[in-house]
Amino acid sequence: MSLLLKYQSLLDRLRERSRFRRLEKRVGHDFSSNDYLGLSQSKELTQAAIDALNKGVGVGAGGSRLLRGNDLEHEALEREAAEFFGAERTLFMGGGFNANMAIFSTLPQKGDLIVYDALIHASAHEGMRLSKADSLAFEHNNAKAADEVIAAWQKAGGEGRIWLTFESVYSMDGDIAHMADLIAVADKYDGFVVIDEAHATGVFGKQGRGFAHAFHGKENIITLHTCGKALGASGAIIGGASVLIDVLVNKARGFIYATAPSPLNAAIVRASLKLLQAHPVANKTRQEKLADLVAHANAECERLLLPVGNFTPSGTQILPIIIGDDKKTMQIAANMRERGFDVRGIRPPTVPRGTSRLRITLTLNNEFETVTAMFEALKEELSA
Repeated sequence: MSLLLKYQSLLDRLRERSRFRRLEKRVGHDFSSNDYLGLSQSKELTQAAIDALNKGVGVGAGGSRLLRGNDLEHEALEREAAEFFGAERTLFMGGGFNANMAIFSTLPQKGDLIVYDALIHASAHEGMRLSKADSLAFEHNNAKAADEVIAAWQKAGGEGRIWLTFESVYSMDGDIAHMADLIAVADKYDGFVVIDEAHATGVFGKQGRGFAHAFHGKENIITLHTCGKALGASGAIIGGASVLIDVLVNKARGFIYATAPSPLNAAIVRASLKLLQAHPVANKTRQEKLADLVAHANAECERLLLPVGNFTPSGTQILPIIIGDDKKTMQIAANMRERGFDVRGIRPPTVPRGTSRLRITLTLNNEFETVTAMFEALKEELSA
């Protein structure tokens, strides 16, 4: 009996359910990446990388930050990011997934309660799985429901600290959190708030500082800003009170035992933050140009897709087109790629069962005319 038979059977079952994943090449116009500001291949960040290399910045760190891997570029980025995002201190890590795992597996303590939005990212779930704290979900984007979950937990004898967590912009639905209401719930219980700004960083808030910046200065708020989306590089920045950052440095296994992020990448992220703060060369900033593109795309979605289905514009740079059936979703996505538009399908378990969708993202890699052409092609596919 083959040692691999069990795993082949697992893959066969995924194929039967139209849930088998494979790596696909980049094709056509970008409607699937998170490169919202078009920075990942921009001449500005390319030049920043060249300048850093010419200055002697290292490609690799050579070890964990606590050994010999700590670099001046890491420290400079953390100082500049703290000032930009309005945090007492920040910590640079290799990616958003690892950063979320570090937060939730380290900061909430035994006896505490993590109260999380039902649609929170998989990385938060992985961190909660490793945590010694209790964890309970609340109905998506519903502050009242969060309050009720906490009250019921306390009534049943829960006495620990509350950690309320949500995304400011949801990666699969594109909707925006009711942040003020949720923070008010955490404040009511003298709890902490963990805000995942991954899809807001660079896009929303003053100069792309995200939605949480409006609440900067509150010691109970921890933020996560990823660097691989609108910032055009890679890595993640955790922001919060200095004492919490020190706890992560001392206790977070994903930080202690991981090779430090590339110093070169830290230099590129520094350049990206400077770009967000730069005055526009021609009338508008990248953030303003993206806002115009988002408004155009949402209007085109309403004009072209509403007649063929119940497709509600999200109002953000993430537009979910709910199809429902897994196989149909992936077929339409494949057809769109053949037409020259790189649209990808998203299936369970990434999204709830029965909500398979096309996740269309808007980036400055496309012009208004290309966006309209994509929606016209999509209307034909949905009408077929």
